[in-house]
Amino acid sequence: MNTTLENTTTDLNAGHGVVLFDGSCRFCQFGVKMVQRLDWLKRLRYQDMHDQAAWPSSEVPLDPAKMMEEMHLVTPDRKRLFAGFTAFRWMAGRLPLTWLLTPFLYLPGVRWIGQKMYMWIARNRYNLVPCKDGVCQIPAKKG
Repeated sequence: MNTTLENTTTDLNAGHGVVLFDGSCRFCQFGVKMVQRLDWLKRLRYQDMHDQAAWPSSEVPLDPAKMMEEMHLVTPDRKRLFAGFTAFRWMAGRLPLTWLLTPFLYLPGVRWIGQKMYMWIARNRYNLVPCKDGVCQIPAKKG
């Protein structure tokens, strides 16, 4: 009897938005930990973009080069992909402590300013957390 195995990949993140972030970046790891603390309803999942085998399915193609430039978010229905500030804005509308701020994130001009600020942080993320010899750490609070 000859049987063939089918590739039946189950999306373990089904029903959740998936945040794809630079898992080798200490600043990004810290940011994800902060968002996880705000995600009381567990609406999001967090995935290191370097682990391509664990990427969620998506109708919009995922581009590793673009994901290194900015965080990406695949929506729960897997039909949309947001990056940078728009990913942040999408998340803000789903976190209990930030959903009240969400309407302000849609005001005219906010997206443009938010994306400029986001991209500056993204470009400088490795310099925002001190690193020495490949080892990075979040600076300790003074005082």
